[in-house]
Amino acid sequence: MFKNAVRVTGQVGLFLSAIVIAGVPVLAQKSVWEKGAELQLVSEIGAGEGPAWNPAVGLVSSFGSVYVHDVENPNRGEPQVYIKDLGTNGLLWDAQGRLLCCQPSKQRVIRIDKDGTETTLTDEFNDAPYNQPNDITVDNEGRIYFSDPKYGPYVNLPQKDLDGKPVEGVYMIDTDGFVTIQIVHSVDRPNGVLVSKDQKYLWVAGNNNNNQGGERALFRFERMSCCGSILVDTKQLIFDWADGRGPDGMVQDARGNIYVAGGLNKDNAEFETNEFKGGIYVFNSKGNYIDFIAVPKDEVTNCTFGGSDLKTLYVTAGGSLYSIRTKNKGWLPVTSRK
Repeated sequence: MFKNAVRVTGQVGLFLSAIVIAGVPVLAQKSVWEKGAELQLVSEIGAGEGPAWNPAVGLVSSFGSVYVHDVENPNRGEPQVYIKDLGTNGLLWDAQGRLLCCQPSKQRVIRIDKDGTETTLTDEFNDAPYNQPNDITVDNEGRIYFSDPKYGPYVNLPQKDLDGKPVEGVYMIDTDGFVTIQIVHSVDRPNGVLVSKDQKYLWVAGNNNNNQGGERALFRFERMSCCGSILVDTKQLIFDWADGRGPDGMVQDARGNIYVAGGLNKDNAEFETNEFKGGIYVFNSKGNYIDFIAVPKDEVTNCTFGGSDLKTLYVTAGGSLYSIRTKNKGWLPVTSRK
């Protein structure tokens, strides 16, 4: 594991020059971006969070309403409202083509079926409502994990531990609908979550950006193969953004590389520096930092793969949608299970 490995000041070309892991310079591998690829602006509307790709629907994103972007049409117009005023954040299509949604506006996690039917998957734990369900992931058995941070005024948090201390946790909805809390205090303020392609790990973004000295780091936990439970004692620090803007949403490619939204460009944030620039930070399956692409608009919130060949990375940042071509095909839960 490594901490403060590199401070990135701009877009990285085909090779990173060198990075420092545990104080030892290490040459980075070849770039993950397609040769000659540049970041492209796709849309300036409707892309605050999400995003999620479904070949039958297109790319959807959250920005008050859920929007759909016709990303593969070169003559596309503006994105269209897919579901009006849903108030969602993290989105994910499951293997049955249903849209899983974190809905912080109503403190719950819901599912939208193909016919538009809305089902509440969970809206409370231990007889108390959630804080603000934020991001979502699934494993190959259909278990759902979601994060539940609290942004804004830090008062009257409904979720508390046995000692009455506020909880910003990570929860698992099992295949029978039973909910358990998997991470209580092991991550300061969990945001992005991702079950790894090999199903061995849960990657968690610690994103306490609006407090002085808050944790802004990427972690990895081992999962139990039998039941999907998280082994909190296996917590491994992958990357620390120090006093910069920490990690947010993330996605993985078919080779196991992790693409993480993070960093900041502006220089007047109250509790964050821009020493780590806004963009997509890439780590290999072992957790080593290998690549970066700068994104010019704050805040860089999330990313996913999409397109017919799953070789386009789509990035949400400041309400806008960006894209860049990659060498490796993306990996999504919806494409891995039938």
